[in-house]
Amino acid sequence: MGTTLKDIARECGVDVATVSRALNEVYGVRRETRQKVLAAAARLNYRPNRLAKGLATGRSHTLAMVISDIRNPFFAELARGAEDAAYQAGYELVLCNSDLSPSKQVRYIHTLLEKRVEGILMNTVAGLSPAEQEELSGSGVPIVLLNRPPASIRGFSTVLADNYEGGHLAGNYLVECGHRVIGHLTGPREHGNLAERAKGFQKAVEGARATALIVRGHHSGEGAYEMMKKLLSQRKDVTAIFAANDAMAFGAMRAVFDAGLRVPEDLSMVGFDNVELAGIVRPPLTTVHQPKYEMGRAAVEILLRRATRPDHSTPEHRLLEVKLVVRESSRILKGRRNQQGLSS
Repeated sequence: MGTTLKDIARECGVDVATVSRALNEVYGVRRETRQKVLAAAARLNYRPNRLAKGLATGRSHTLAMVISDIRNPFFAELARGAEDAAYQAGYELVLCNSDLSPSKQVRYIHTLLEKRVEGILMNTVAGLSPAEQEELSGSGVPIVLLNRPPASIRGFSTVLADNYEGGHLAGNYLVECGHRVIGHLTGPREHGNLAERAKGFQKAVEGARATALIVRGHHSGEGAYEMMKKLLSQRKDVTAIFAANDAMAFGAMRAVFDAGLRVPEDLSMVGFDNVELAGIVRPPLTTVHQPKYEMGRAAVEILLRRATRPDHSTPEHRLLEVKLVVRESSRILKGRRNQQGLSS
C-alpha cells in the first residue's frame, strides 16, 4: 500500500487536515509547516489519489475518445493529435472503440458519463437517436463530434475536414487525367463525411460529362475488396477508382491484383486520408490528404475551452482544408494532359 496522508501527518507531527491543506496549497497553513509537509511527502514518495481528489473536487482531468474502428490507420494520427493536446494540458485521454456498433457506442457513453470524464470526442458512424442526443446534451459534459457536418446534428461542436472539396479534387483530377468511366467505392448514404465526398466526386465527374459509378458497401478494406470484385465483373470499361478512404483503397488494390490486373496500368486508384501507409505500399497511393493530427488537437482544444469555462456553451465548428497528393497509383491516359500541363 502506498503512502497516505496519515503517514505524512505522523511523520510531521500534525493532523491529516493540515497535511491536506498544505499539499493543496490551501490558505491557513504556515510557511514552515507547508515546507515540512512537502519535504516529508517527497521523502515518503507520496502519490496523490487522483480518484479521491476527483470525487472531492468534481474534476477527473480525464477526456475520452470514442472512435469507430481502431484498425483503420486514419485513427492512429487522429488519436495522437488528441492525446498530445490532452497531455500538454494535464489531462489523460481514454480511448474507446465502438466497432461501428450503435449498442456498443451507447454503452461506452453511459460508462464514460458515470466515470465523470470532463469531455468526449466522438468519431463514429453509428447515428445518435434523438433520445441519445438529448441525454448527451443534458449531461453537462462537453461533446465534440469528429467528421460530422454541423447540419447533421445540432447542439454539439464539430471538427472535420472539407470532405466535399476532397471528393471534388479526386474526381476532377481523374477527369483531367482522361478517365471517362470512374468507380467510387463508398459506405452507406447516412455516413455523413463519406456522403459529402461522394457528392463532391459526382459533381466533378458528371460536370465533365464523364460517368460516375457509385458502389456502396462496408467502408473497410474487406468491404472494398468485395465491392471491387463485383465492379470488375460487371463493368469492363472502368479505368479509375476513387475509394472513400485509404483503407478501402488498399482493399480495392488487392482485388485488382487478384484479378490479374495492374495499378495504375489497367486501373488508376485514388484514396482519401493520406495515412502513413499510403506512401509505403506499392505502388504508392495517390490520395486526398486531410490533417488528421491537427483535427485531433483542435477537437481537444475545443473540449478544454468548454470544460474549463461552463459559460462557454455555444458550439464551435472547425473546418480544415484538404489537398490532393499525387503518387504512382494513378496515371494520365495517353493524349491527355494533367493540370500541371505534363503529357503522358
